[in-house]
Amino acid sequence: MESQGERRWYVIQTYAGYENRVKANLEQRIATMGMEDSIFTVLIPIEERVSVKDGKSRKISRKLYPSYVLVEMLLGEQSWYVVRHTPGVTGFVGAGSYPLPLSEKEIREIMGRIGKEQVKPKVEINFKPGDTVKVKSGPFEGQAGPVVDIIPEKGKVKFTVSVFGRETVVETDYLLLEKV
Repeated sequence: MESQGERRWYVIQTYAGYENRVKANLEQRIATMGMEDSIFTVLIPIEERVSVKDGKSRKISRKLYPSYVLVEMLLGEQSWYVVRHTPGVTGFVGAGSYPLPLSEKEIREIMGRIGKEQVKPKVEINFKPGDTVKVKSGPFEGQAGPVVDIIPEKGKVKFTVSVFGRETVVETDYLLLEKV
């Protein structure tokens, strides 16, 4: 196994639940063994999602590939040895004992899913300024008013309601609103 001369991404398998520990161990070994010029990036692909439950949205992080860690490196005897003998690593993904690199397409897809090469998807809001909306739940439940502004990157809508006889602009999650 001689050095191939180009940076490629490889997948290493770990014990279940050891991904973070393997990443930390490997990064420490790279530093202490002076492998920064052969092993460049250690990555655990994590996808950020917004979950809506009972009208509340929460951000959830979940591992795309549990028990796997991605490593960008120049494959050679020494870099293979450092990665393969890191505590928690069970092996490389590949044919037999020979690691196979991921294709450019696979890497682009993974990076897109974890948000490394992609702008966050905007939330589609089917209201426009001037539409009258009614609040389905929350502190302003039952209140209605015209839409003033829409903030798609946050998934929020600003609209006007009457509070104590005064017109007040309120910002809320678009999921709590319905068109009247």
